[in-house]
Amino acid sequence: SACRLCTMRKLPSILARTLTSGTSGSSVLPDMSEVRSRLRDIVGASTNWRDHVQAMQERKALHTLLAKRQEDLPPRRMKDSYLEVVLPLGSQPEIREKYLNVHNSVRFGRILEDLDSLGVLICYTHTKQEMQPRSPLSIVTALVDKINLCKKIIYPDCDIKFTGNVSWVGRTSMEVKMHMLQLHDGDYSPVLDATFVMVARDPENKRPAFVNPLVPGTPEEEEIFKQGELNKLKRIDFSTASLLKMAPTAEERNVIHDIFLDTLDTRQEGEGTVSFRSRKLPPNSVWMEDTKLKGLQICHPEERNIFNRIFGGFLMRKAFELAWATACSCGGSRPFIVSVDDIMFQRPVEVGSLLLLSGQVCYTEKNYIQVRVHSEVYDADTREHQTTNIFHFTFISENEVPRVVPKTYG
Repeated sequence: SACRLCTMRKLPSILARTLTSGTSGSSVLPDMSEVRSRLRDIVGASTNWRDHVQAMQERKALHTLLAKRQEDLPPRRMKDSYLEVVLPLGSQPEIREKYLNVHNSVRFGRILEDLDSLGVLICYTHTKQEMQPRSPLSIVTALVDKINLCKKIIYPDCDIKFTGNVSWVGRTSMEVKMHMLQLHDGDYSPVLDATFVMVARDPENKRPAFVNPLVPGTPEEEEIFKQGELNKLKRIDFSTASLLKMAPTAEERNVIHDIFLDTLDTRQEGEGTVSFRSRKLPPNSVWMEDTKLKGLQICHPEERNIFNRIFGGFLMRKAFELAWATACSCGGSRPFIVSVDDIMFQRPVEVGSLLLLSGQVCYTEKNYIQVRVHSEVYDADTREHQTTNIFHFTFISENEVPRVVPKTYG
């Protein structure tokens, strides 16, 4: 059930309580606009597109501040990077319009943008150097490991609170866990959990750079850190077991063959005349190739991030909106997002790129719809296409949806 997908487990909430109690400061929390202006200050990014070349030139001088070894950097605790940020949809109605969808709930694509910005700021908080207002690190999103939702509807007129901290650290990468809660009847109740992986690079975003080690301080933190280590190992296993590198297992081969047999047209005379090419659609099914939707974005300077590439949150929002439309056209009723998995950021998207998005339903079961969105950039000068991202979204539809059937081996 959708409730099972809610992963507000005990550990993160215990940690959140201990971290909150450990954070002194005013009761007025920063909002999302403050998050973005803090990021610009930390990096020294220009607010004007015409000045961006100059701003990037100035960052080159920060190379001298990079650590030569991770051991030279002071270790940090989880509470050191803990942040709470408010999205004041209830108390500041003027910002509501940007977050509102036609169903009078919050646009999930906007939430993806906010999570991406907050994740980067949390990592800059973890790696902050005393007496250095500007960071020599370029911190970028490497992947969205998982986002699980336990609420179907996010209300457009109630305040939202985001909390998060660094939960695991490698040599040059950091895992960030974030939670989103919404205010109802004076209490904040859980809406979603998110796990992002960020990587640190040099001031020009060319090479990996070392980050401060993370030292768990309590048994709860030990558990969270261990889970981060397991997540890393799972990702390595998953990439080595890719079908592009390894043959399907015996079980997978049987699944493929059963689907194939189910679509053979046996109405022809005699067993010997059944053809590989003669295929029929089983009842209450749809060919996978007929569930495709495509989109195109011209990447304008307005959508750039602090490093003058296209903002990862913008890419996620556009991919989500295409996935939602794909699920909507397949299911025939309003889909609700329940999970986001394995968003890989394979290469940055430059300002001025033509971004081609291709969504298709790749699996359905009962009311659930899994949509894969492939994102690529087209270079008009070289006429080359290059994959930038692959996204996976799981939706639940109001009605049961047809079974999606692949036609080709691919």
